[in-house]
Amino acid sequence: MDNPSEDSSDSPQQQPESPVNDDQRVYLVPYRWWKEAQESSPADGKSATLYAAALAPSYGGPMKIINNIFSPDVSFNLRREEESLSQSQENGEVGVSGRDYALVPGDIWLQALKWHSNSKAAAKNGKSFSATDEDIADVYPLQLRLSVLRETSSLGVRISKKDNTVECFRRACRIFSVDTEPLRIWDLSGQTALFFSDENNKILKDSQKQSEQDMLLELQVYGLSDSVKNKAKKDEMSMQYPNGSSFLMNGTGSGITSNLTRSSSSSFSGGPCEAGTLGLTGLQNLGNTCFMNSALQCLAHTPKLVDYFLGDYKREINHDNPLGMNGEIASAFGDLLKKLWAPGATPVAPRTFKLKLAHFAPQFSGFNQHDSQELLAFLLDGLHEDLNRVKNKPYVEAKDGDDRPDEEIADEYWNNHLARNDSIIVDVCQGQYRSTLVCPVCKKVSIMFDPFMYLSLPLPSTSMRSMTVTVIKNGSDIQISAFTITVPKDGKLEDLIRALSTACSLDADETLLVAEIYNNRIIRYLEEPADSLSLIRDGDRLVAYRLHKGTEEAPLVVFTHQQIDEHYIYGKLTSNMKTFGIPLAAHSRVLTGSYIRSLYLQILTPFLVHTTAQADNLNCDRSATLNCDRSATEVCTDSEVSTDMEPGNSIVNGVPESIAEEDTAEPLDMDFEFYLSDDKATFKGSEIVMNEPLQSTDISGRLNVLVSWSPKMLEQYNTGLFSSLPEVFKSGFFAKRPQESVSLYKCLEAFLKEEPLGPEDMWYCPACKQHRQATKKLDLWRLPEILVIHLKRFSYNRFLKNKLETYVDFPTHDLDLSSYLAYKDGKSSYRYMLYAISNHYGSMGGGHYTAFVHQGADRWYDFDDSHVYPISQDKLKTSAAYVLFYRRVEEI
Repeated sequence: MDNPSEDSSDSPQQQPESPVNDDQRVYLVPYRWWKEAQESSPADGKSATLYAAALAPSYGGPMKIINNIFSPDVSFNLRREEESLSQSQENGEVGVSGRDYALVPGDIWLQALKWHSNSKAAAKNGKSFSATDEDIADVYPLQLRLSVLRETSSLGVRISKKDNTVECFRRACRIFSVDTEPLRIWDLSGQTALFFSDENNKILKDSQKQSEQDMLLELQVYGLSDSVKNKAKKDEMSMQYPNGSSFLMNGTGSGITSNLTRSSSSSFSGGPCEAGTLGLTGLQNLGNTCFMNSALQCLAHTPKLVDYFLGDYKREINHDNPLGMNGEIASAFGDLLKKLWAPGATPVAPRTFKLKLAHFAPQFSGFNQHDSQELLAFLLDGLHEDLNRVKNKPYVEAKDGDDRPDEEIADEYWNNHLARNDSIIVDVCQGQYRSTLVCPVCKKVSIMFDPFMYLSLPLPSTSMRSMTVTVIKNGSDIQISAFTITVPKDGKLEDLIRALSTACSLDADETLLVAEIYNNRIIRYLEEPADSLSLIRDGDRLVAYRLHKGTEEAPLVVFTHQQIDEHYIYGKLTSNMKTFGIPLAAHSRVLTGSYIRSLYLQILTPFLVHTTAQADNLNCDRSATLNCDRSATEVCTDSEVSTDMEPGNSIVNGVPESIAEEDTAEPLDMDFEFYLSDDKATFKGSEIVMNEPLQSTDISGRLNVLVSWSPKMLEQYNTGLFSSLPEVFKSGFFAKRPQESVSLYKCLEAFLKEEPLGPEDMWYCPACKQHRQATKKLDLWRLPEILVIHLKRFSYNRFLKNKLETYVDFPTHDLDLSSYLAYKDGKSSYRYMLYAISNHYGSMGGGHYTAFVHQGADRWYDFDDSHVYPISQDKLKTSAAYVLFYRRVEEI
């Protein structure tokens, strides 16, 4: 987008000049393309303005009625939203659906291009680099007409054929089709704010009587080309990478040439199988609905289910089932399948199905990202209840085995299940497993047979994991050191504590308190030795405080630092308090305002920036310093001052216990302000009064203190020394971690192995008449025709979500389960063939779902929302595989 004052009369057909560092043009790029580069090489605090697009049926201007009737122009409004870029990134809601774009200046575009390319984007003079001819060919100008609407938070946008070539206009229609999917534009260039200035508003008001009241602008569009050349490259990419539009998020984009790394080049290009082939119909992304599209495509290509729903399925809808949904989910799913399998179908927008889904499952309402397996579980259960052939479910009571043969008990359980549940879903998708519980006290054995719709298999891991933790030791010379340790990937917190104690040479009278830091605050303490290390993500930041044993009865005082942060918003200077640095902690036996202040100054002593006057007083007696007026500018000590104390004066975490409980009546320097806070330092409570003791109601095991720094104190201390906090694991830009691999059979063995129940899952033993922590063993007993296998890549707790990127080696043609079956009837086959995969690329909350589907013979296709492309069989197995769909292969 060129500056409005510049001449934009250059023909759109001209080839863009090679960009240089002083490129003032504005580039429109896929947000995901920019975000991938920004996450690895963050921009320098670039703020962004969010605009949401909306239809403009009454585009402004005196000729609006005629224009709306006869003009084929693309017209829409951009409304400025209040949501910030950081909030959206934390929520993982940006760029997931491919309908988010970024406006970036030339220098940011070059930086992102450098990250996305290899040697072709080599550094030049350490600062700049040259884009290749191929990159330049993928940049094309697009002329837009902008006008500020009467409400100053909106822009009117019009794209006309008369301003653009046919090719550029056609591309614009694909990009800015706001009537199909939500469209958002993030302006990181700051150029759009210029159109809301008083001067521009005046110009527009003065020109309202003119037919041309808008300003012609030129946008440089990159990464959204759909020329014939790029179509060919898309075919090439689809054969090399299973998900060309987001494979970089899975960490496999290192060293790939730039023509293969433009993440959204496929988002608006036609595909060879996008329409016209029976069953190869895409589903439009309605806004973060790729999880739904992935699961639906797998079910839409499930044998027997397709035949059933393309037939007269509505005669089996059970409208009276109180557990059902009045047949509405089944009808919506059936109607959707008919559209997907219609001859010559174009990509379908599953709006009706999405509305029905949100109505009966509010957890899937809105446009947040969700889990395809969770949707699949709800949908299979909902379809079963809507289509249940049993109108009146009989009461069935489970009987005890009474030492009867397992075969007899299993058949009894299965028949009881069928008496209440009979549908196409049960016919095709449900199996049965045996559950054996053994009491650890009386050895009572309880056997039950339960149905299953899918198998959720764990991903066993025996590999090691490198973790970096910052260790802080208080005292006269505070030590802040980062240690990298190696622990079992499936280890516990006690493994981390043990390895870290050895690495930092922990003394016998010391202990470690581990905490997670986020936004310069402690958000949680890691204190349960049995907690799994899988709950700690690579991007987390951990601190371990070295504390003396025997001081547990003294409260731990945790200091969080904050300073004034001033910045301009729409030309107005605003200020607020912002946290900085690493929280510091020390035990304290005395809890008065003066002591808290003295303790804080003592901890900060090594960070003092010594002036000449201070250097002359370095030999000042330490104990006198602690009891004199604590003006930070008069502290006369450094990290080398002796800590020798008088006999009987004990040390608690490097702080003398005999610090006066009350300071003298001398005036205190109040360049620091101390406030009580909550455990996450998000709330500023009452100010701590210097010469008064803290109230007993304010004292607990931990005392959280928020310290406000004045600009004067920031000059007196080197805060940079306690501001650096590395991530648990940080890979290089092109560094690849060793790919962990596990066989699907190993996952199945881990699922079937005997293990004790957790303390929260105690079993009531009918013999002991008490709850016992019994051992549990699962065995496969009856296998379904369609076997759905869910790989448990995601783990959750109240604080964290984590994803395992383990590569699972699964069979595609011959999954043989005969050796894992506890009972063989000799009639059914135990061999299965893969026919669909639901893939998840990326991390929690910010990833992307696709589906691989088998379409007869040896043909496989990649269903990526609206787009369907062929994929070779050797590209099916990736670490993104999340849900596997197998069908039984009958023995010949």
